[in-house]
Amino acid sequence: MRILITPRSLSSGSHPALQPLRAAGFDLVMPTPGATPSEADLIAALPGCSGWLAGVEPVSEAVIAAATDLRVISRNGTGVDNLPMAYLAQRGIAVKRAEGTNARGVAELALTLALAGLRDIVPTHAGLQGGAWPRRVGAEIRGARIGVIGLGAIGASFAEMCLSLGARVQGNDPFAPEDRIVHQGFERVGFDDALRGAQVLSLHAPLPADGSPLLEARALSLLATGCVVVNTARAGLVDEAAMLAALDAGQVGTYATDVFHAEPPEPSALLRHGRVVTTTHIGGFTGASVERSTRRAVANLLEVLLAHAD
Repeated sequence: MRILITPRSLSSGSHPALQPLRAAGFDLVMPTPGATPSEADLIAALPGCSGWLAGVEPVSEAVIAAATDLRVISRNGTGVDNLPMAYLAQRGIAVKRAEGTNARGVAELALTLALAGLRDIVPTHAGLQGGAWPRRVGAEIRGARIGVIGLGAIGASFAEMCLSLGARVQGNDPFAPEDRIVHQGFERVGFDDALRGAQVLSLHAPLPADGSPLLEARALSLLATGCVVVNTARAGLVDEAAMLAALDAGQVGTYATDVFHAEPPEPSALLRHGRVVTTTHIGGFTGASVERSTRRAVANLLEVLLAHAD
């Protein structure tokens, strides 16, 4: 039996966490080592594959239609926005997630981006390299008001890091348990209240069911003037035209994002803006996070495929 491997961090095939799949007798198929596969790549590679260890590559219904032997997709992460979930359910294909395994890595990147925004690190660095000597008054995270949208494993980890540094955190999540975070500096609030007056806003939520952005012009107007907005979740959560206008007006001081509609993204006025900080979807791309995610994803594959074999 064959298993398709498509995460860029794993598709060279050398990661030791993949060895249990080989030991169980599976052949590993890696059509685009180190690169994101296209729809055509996936359609060509999937026939004959009973399992798929999947990354963040977009997956269409046409891809799933070609997966005639597929029994399970195992994500080496949490998000499934890239998968046609309704069609997968219709086809009876199981979907497994490596929940929480990359939370620490993504939360640490979100904190890094928040601190970089508060201290104006990137524009200062660029100015100095350009021969200037820019000095902008920064802000400390201790005592700062932090809004967190989404209190899953990543959002909760980010909130706890901020709390440990003395910040005041307002979190919003309609689904997380009420006792997810218990701290005197933390308050569970509605969406607007999490935004209102926030000096840092960090997004850790899935896309709304209708695909509409959470941060549009009205929402951005609730934030503290000159705030830092961090997005390590999904590009579609932010209305890009509204964000560009907010940056130009000074309502948002820094927009830091690790996520894009396409990878690599097309150049745009937003991404070229001097007060936008970008990273190349590296939130969960640490040695420890990749290790945890891969081991969980492999275990999930084996659980389904070996049970099916029985």
